Amino acid sequence: MLKKITHRIIILFVLASAAFTWISWGTFGHEHINHAAVLALPPPLQSFFYNHIDYITQESTVPDLRKYTLSDKAENPRHYIDLENFGSRDSLPKTLEEVKLKYDTKFIADNGILPWYIQDMMAKLTIAFREKRKTEILFLAADLGHYLGDAHMPLHTSANHDGQMTNQKGIHALWESRLPELFGNKYNYYTSEATYIENVEAETWRIIYNSHQLVDTLLRIDRELKASFPTDNIYEKDAQGNVKKNKFKQTIFTLEYATALHKKLNGMVEQQMAKSIKASADFWYTAWVNAGKPDLSKLDAPELTKQNKPLLKKELKLWKAGKLFGIEVEKEF
Repeated sequence: MLKKITHRIIILFVLASAAFTWISWGTFGHEHINHAAVLALPPPLQSFFYNHIDYITQESTVPDLRKYTLSDKAENPRHYIDLENFGSRDSLPKTLEEVKLKYDTKFIADNGILPWYIQDMMAKLTIAFREKRKTEILFLAADLGHYLGDAHMPLHTSANHDGQMTNQKGIHALWESRLPELFGNKYNYYTSEATYIENVEAETWRIIYNSHQLVDTLLRIDRELKASFPTDNIYEKDAQGNVKKNKFKQTIFTLEYATALHKKLNGMVEQQMAKSIKASADFWYTAWVNAGKPDLSKLDAPELTKQNKPLLKKELKLWKAGKLFGIEVEKEF
């Protein structure tokens, strides 16, 4: 089927029935990250990915659907790592296999395996590229973009993942879902073109530790703002005075508080999204290079690539101006 001229994103799963505390980066964040990452790829890899940009975009949320809607227990620890509970960096296992040998199932479930899973996904994506398995390439790339997005969310690297240890519950969903939904349409999604990663393991851990360095800052800003903000205007309330929650049972902060926090964060959310975009493109490109730069042009009908060429040109022009084209996502708040 030829790619439609408009990238209308159709949500394939019903999220409203899912009962969970937070969903990483939200639909808005993950879809914008994966979509923009396609535009950051160099040719000829870009042409292949662009032929399937709708798929790459909408599939970006599938890991969260496996986790919450399908209650896949194996999925949960893939989205985070509680760095504080793993000891020194020098003592960390190198591979996912080593992690499973060193730690028991409960420890892994409680503390996460995100960086190791990213490396494992990279190995699988490289094989899929080498063997030119079209379906696997697209599926693994979309998933990998999701996990790289998670790795750039500071609270996905901390045991205090929702501020529950510091009386700041709700900060997770506010930071990564509500703020992008409210202000993301004004973000600049342009990044430099993808570059080759010399050491995937080192780059993965660099991302994780850089994100972790933002945890204390993020939580401090929220605490300080709450201390100076009118108490009755932090959370939205119903007619009975009860704090409102969205369909995911997440506490809803007022627009005034969300706006003030976003300003105090001084571009942190936008910057982490931009880094997620660049990382996704870099990792996809690196897997392709490591696979020997296979020719993917014959995996699609020639008329599909030809039809999409002028639309790609149009999208690239918009992207270089910082904008994305035609993403429609369901609001979560």
